[in-house]
Amino acid sequence: MNRLLDNLCQMIVPVDLGVLAEYQHRIDQLTKPKGSLGRLEEIASGHGAIRHPQVASPKRKYTFTFAADHGISRSGVSLYPREVTAQMVCNFLSGGAAISVMCRHYGIENVVVDVGVDHDFKPHRRLVSRKVGDGTRNLLEEAAMTWEQAKEYVRVGADLADEYAKHGADLVGTGDMGIGDTTASSAIFAAVTGLEPQEVTGKGTGIDGARLRSKVALIRRALDLHRPDGSDPLEVLARVGGFEIGAILGLILGCASKRVPVVVDGFISTAGAVLAILACPLVKDFLFFSHRSREKGHRVILDGLGAKPLFNLDLSLGEGSGAVMLWI
Repeated sequence: MNRLLDNLCQMIVPVDLGVLAEYQHRIDQLTKPKGSLGRLEEIASGHGAIRHPQVASPKRKYTFTFAADHGISRSGVSLYPREVTAQMVCNFLSGGAAISVMCRHYGIENVVVDVGVDHDFKPHRRLVSRKVGDGTRNLLEEAAMTWEQAKEYVRVGADLADEYAKHGADLVGTGDMGIGDTTASSAIFAAVTGLEPQEVTGKGTGIDGARLRSKVALIRRALDLHRPDGSDPLEVLARVGGFEIGAILGLILGCASKRVPVVVDGFISTAGAVLAILACPLVKDFLFFSHRSREKGHRVILDGLGAKPLFNLDLSLGEGSGAVMLWI
């Protein structure tokens, strides 16, 4: 595995099970029947054990919405053209998107990060620019990104985790925006699990049956072309992934190394989480999976991880919206 990933993984210390039991014991002493708050108790004790010995109650919460374009978007895998990625970023910055409204209402800072949108944005106080390229290449023709780009985007995520941990982050959520990102995520899941593409590929933005069959066939072609080693997270990312997925991978590893819990949003964020867990299985103890999305493969992947999302509302928006719902 790559030295950057190795170094991040070596910094991750397992959650102390004794401390976890101590927090659960505190909860059991409250004036209520034992276990009566269900999985809310699991969240509270888990967060406390991760942050120990710091104050358990999260004060500073951030959700990161990573935006990037995908070369595969030019092959008809979405109802929308790639230009929508840039339009949505502008909507985030103007405060009109769903994630913007939710974060504003509940006092959560939404960090919008351009990690590869095919557009030159004007400087904005709410926009963090960490762009290395203007979107991935078309994975039907060549690898989605170079090896150096893959490493750089993991570093971008890890650096942001370090920066915001220094700002006092107690809790971090993942989010995404990018036309074509469900295709990249499905390709990642198929590569890592060995499952057939149709088992982990859904309708994304709401494509019809014919376009879904085409999407599945395109993913199969890409996997046959690149044959990524499913045990190597960086190779899978470089061959068939996305820039925002690489940043989410790095953010998760970086947060775990700083003992900052991460709330994982939906399908695309789970792709980043799967690669992070592949790099370092310990990282799973630092993750809370917020929900099971409408995407067909999400249930399959979550079940494979043994992850128990907190709710199922048939969400498919992304942006970090599901992660924020867990906090409110």
